[in-house]
Formats: sequence, structure tokens, C-alpha cells
Amino acid sequence: MRKPVACASALCRLVLAFAAATCFLPLTPRAEVVKFDIVERTPAFAGRSFGAVGSFERITAKATIALDPKDDRNAVIVDLAQAPRIADGRVEASADVVILRPTDPTRGNRTLFVEVVNRGRKLAPTLFDDSPQPGASRAEAPEDAGLGFLPGQGYTVVWVGWQGDIASKLPGVMALSVPVLAGITGPAREEVVFDNTINPARTTLTWPAADPPNLNVTVRAAWADTRQTPPELAAKLVDPVTVEISRPDGFDAGALYEITYSARDPAPLGMGFAAVRDIATFLRRDTTPANPLLNGLQPSVDRAIGFGISQSGRFLRDFLYLGFNEDERGRMVFDALMPHVAGTRRMATNMRFGLPGRVPRHPQDPGWMADLFPFTYVTLTDPLSGRTDGLLRRCALSATCPKVMQTDTELEWWSSHASLLVTDLSGNQLDLPDNVRAYMIAGTPHFAEPGDHMRTDNKALALPQNPMHAGAPMRALLTDLQSWITDGVPPPSNRVPMRAHGTLVTAEGAVPSDIPGLPYRAQYLPTVFSDQSVLPPKEIGRYPVFVPKTDGDGNVIAGVHMPAIAVPRATYTGWNPRAVGYGPTALYPLQGAVVPFAPTEAARKEAHDPRPSIDARYNDNEAYVEAVRKEAARAVAERLLLPEDAERSVEAARNGTLARLGE
Repeated sequence: MRKPVACASALCRLVLAFAAATCFLPLTPRAEVVKFDIVERTPAFAGRSFGAVGSFERITAKATIALDPKDDRNAVIVDLAQAPRIADGRVEASADVVILRPTDPTRGNRTLFVEVVNRGRKLAPTLFDDSPQPGASRAEAPEDAGLGFLPGQGYTVVWVGWQGDIASKLPGVMALSVPVLAGITGPAREEVVFDNTINPARTTLTWPAADPPNLNVTVRAAWADTRQTPPELAAKLVDPVTVEISRPDGFDAGALYEITYSARDPAPLGMGFAAVRDIATFLRRDTTPANPLLNGLQPSVDRAIGFGISQSGRFLRDFLYLGFNEDERGRMVFDALMPHVAGTRRMATNMRFGLPGRVPRHPQDPGWMADLFPFTYVTLTDPLSGRTDGLLRRCALSATCPKVMQTDTELEWWSSHASLLVTDLSGNQLDLPDNVRAYMIAGTPHFAEPGDHMRTDNKALALPQNPMHAGAPMRALLTDLQSWITDGVPPPSNRVPMRAHGTLVTAEGAVPSDIPGLPYRAQYLPTVFSDQSVLPPKEIGRYPVFVPKTDGDGNVIAGVHMPAIAVPRATYTGWNPRAVGYGPTALYPLQGAVVPFAPTEAARKEAHDPRPSIDARYNDNEAYVEAVRKEAARAVAERLLLPEDAERSVEAARNGTLARLGE
């Protein structure tokens, strides 16, 4: 535990005693957070120092929020008015909170960096700091900080548990405890792809089944196929949240099973948005001694960035869309939002029997509640629903729109209809607002661990697994975002495929079809508008979806190109088909592929590979290193790579680890 601060005077001891006591007292009734209990306060990273910022401390806490259902800013939360209330008529919830802050707050950069956790997990350190898991989540040993980028920049990093349908007592999992609407029942639907041949197989429901459960299951080889109920297909409840499915013959490991049932005891999961809003506001603005970031009479931060990866990136898009960037006093919560690998999806959270942990993946339902209009930040009229809307529409009304930097890997343009970010609903070029930037990190899968290598051990993948980690460009882009909100320096222009540039095209012909070992079948996840009020949902129409155009090597033309992609030794894709036996008509979720170039011209000709060989591209390794050096310098000049990452790229090229093609 952290040693107490020594006090020489009686007045000092009195002030510290008062501050310690008030950390456990309720705050004023109007406060967004009514109680902030510090569970532990201890040195982080075993006292490791980060340059001029120095050492860090880790604060673990429980924050209690209380929401007035009559407040217009809370009324958007589904079922909040039906939830059990405390004595004053408000609805209470409790969130797990972890804070990493400079031990000397005057050395920080005064920016609150709030990562919305992904399924209760902390992922930002793995992305930005190249920190290994599980140490990245613990922040105990010196090596848990990895490169130390976030602490070295002086950020006060905060994680907030927001998901009310998971348990926070699991190791390393942060969550939100919300009230239950006991006795309420209703229809629910879930989909599962087992990717194995276990029979019978079990899956876990998001919500407990009611009595009677009205449990039904169908199967099909792909989402577009007709639902089937062969005689040997059966489902039974093992317990209220566990279903055992007897699987029929004739379907492979990648078959799609759709489960419908009567669920019970929903919860107002939309309170998770309010928890992030209110805790960020409290830490940024509260001037009572209960705020652990208080430094003197004011908090040690005066601006805030909201960040989220994948599920939590989708959370941020919904957070913005639903109006939660305005706090209960009408103030802006986050100066900037940085949703990462969210595509143009949102969440199936703010609804009765929501499914925040579920997202459709090829071959699942592309009309799921996470894939609803609006898709982009520009206000448009949807020809299918007749609605006019956009992600910035609500915040524009309250003058609380943040700067937005949306970053996606290449995969989202194949599996999360990211093209709808920059096209209208007729498929035409769409320019983003001035306060929004979008970047596609070329040649990358959804999320790769730092230090990964090309792998071939996943039998469900048709191609070797793409190992490209997006940490280097993300560090540069976060630096650009910080400059944008601190000094008003605009970040680099958008780096995404565009219809106007000819780099965003229909799937047919987008990738060469003559590259050996790269079977391209124009597969991608379509976007469907369907009637979700009936089970199964009824398709009404589809939106046009486009994919990135590639060069003759099969590498995408547009986007942010890391040195390993700009000076390639392989084709790197954001997509990877499912293997035979695992639903080969669809893409495997989250993974890209890598197909190395032939080492020599003789090997290239023998394989009938149209891509020039490595020998033909680079006379020797020094020529390759020099090409990497030039591309890295270009990226630094364009503010898409930091100088220290440029140096790392050159060194990795020299020692043969930049392309990460080894086992």
C-alpha cells in the first residue's frame, strides 16, 4: 500500500483527515456521482519512472451514480423509469473504476484519458504501450507498462465498468451493477457459430430464460439460407442461462444456430452510458475532497478524451448518438472521442433485453440491432426507414459535439460496413464534418497482439493469420488528437478509401484473382434494414456497401500505411475466409490474412505468381532497410508515425522482424 504523506503541522493533519473521511461520504444531492469509495491506492509499475512525468499510482474504486428518470438527459435510457428506485426517487448503479495518475499531478499533461473497457477488459495499454497481457491490466511490475507511451505522455488514464450484464467479480473484469426489473418477461434472440463439431454443444444465453422458456432453435449453413429445423435438431435448458443443442448431420462446424426464447428479469443497461458520462464529469470537474484527482482546489485535469476498442468503440458511437456527451448540467463531457475498430456499427445495449456483448459477424444476421441507421456523423435521410438522423445530431443541438477521430483497421471495411462512414445511402461520396477525422490502418486485422507472428494453427482459417499490430500509427494519431484539443492544430487529413478517389469500389474485382494462395470470392458483410419487431426479423432492404481497392500485390491502396505495408514482403489483408468444414462461404471473424511474396524470381515463376519476388524488389537487405527508412521518414513528416517508432521500424527491418513472417 502507498505510504501516508507525512504532515508536520496540526492544520495539515486536520486537512488530510477531513479529505480521507469525505472520500467515503455521500456527495451533494446534485452531483453526478453520489459516492466514490476508494478501495486501494498503491504505486503502479513498482515505482517505474517515466521521464519528466515520473512515477504513477493506481487507484481502485467503486463509484455510485444516481439518475433521475425525469431528467431529459436520462429519459433516453430504456426501462429507467420502470427500474427500482432509492428513497429520493432516483435509480442507483455502482461501477468499477481504476485510475492511473502521475504521483506528482503537476507533471501530468492535464488530459483525462478514459478507456471504456471491452467486455470488462483493459485493452488500451496493449494497443498504445505494446504491453503484454495480463500484466497490462494489473499495472504492477515495471514491464507491465511496455513501451510506457501513455504514462510517458503524462495522461491520467481511467477505466470505467459500464456493462451491466457481466459479473465484476471475475479476475480482471470491470462491470456495472444495475437494478433488475424482476418478473418482466419478453422475447429474445441470439445467434451462435460453434466452430467445432462437439455434439451436443452448449452456449450461454445473455438473459435467463423465463418459465415457460418457449425455446426454439434453427440451423442453416449461411445467414442467407432458409432456416431449417431437421428432426435431429433439438435444444434444452441445462439451467436458466445454459442451452444444450443437439446438432444435426449435414452441417459443418461453421453452421449458424439461431435461438429464440422468452427471457426474464431485464435491466436498464443504458445506465452504462450515464455511468461513463457521470464518472468522467466527476473526475474532471468535481472540486470536493471526494475527487481523487483533486490537486489543491481544482482537479489535476481540465480536458478529456474518450477511447474505446471494438465493442467499446461502438459504445462511444452510441454514447455520442444518444446525447451522453452532455452531462446533467449541460456541459461537454469529452473534448474528443476516439472510437477504434468500430466500423459504422453501434450497440444493441439501450433496449429491453439488450445484447451489448453480441455483434453480428459473417455469417450472422447483418440486420442486427448493432447495425442500424444512422451510420455516419453527417445527418442523412434513410430511404428505407424514412428517418432523418446522424451521430452528431443531438450534440449539435446542445453545442456539446466533441472532436472525433475514428480509427479502423482494414478488417472493418470488409466486416463492419465501414464504407457507410464516407458514402451516403445511395453509395455516393460523402465528406465528413470538419470536427471529424477518419483513418483506415491498411493491412491490419481487427486487433493483433504486439509481437505476433504469422500463424497457421487455427483450422477454421483458410489462410495464415495476419499478425500486424496497429500500435505505432495509433500512437501517432493519439498525439495528433491531443494537439487538436490542446493547441488547436488540426490532425492529418482523412486517410480512408473514397469513392471520389476510386479507392472504394464494389467487391467484385477489388482484389486480384490470380494471386496463388489468395482465394478471393468478393466476400463481405452486407448491411440490411429489417423489421426487428417480429421473430425472426423480416428483411426490408439493403444499403450499398463498398470495399477498399487493392494494388496488383493485393495490398490496399488507401489508408495509413505502416512501413511493413508500404515496403511489403507479403500481401496483408483485413479479411480471411473460413476454411472448408467451417462455413467456407463466409469470412472468419476479426482476422486478416498474410500471403508472403516468393523469395526469388525462379520461385515466383514456378508458382505463377504475378507479384514481383522479394529479390526483384530489393537487391539485398540493405536496400530493403533503406526503403523502410524512406517510408518511415515520409510517415513522420505526415504525422502518421512518431520519430521513435520510425527508428524502431528501421531496426526491425534490419533484424528481420518488421514483416513478422517467421513462426
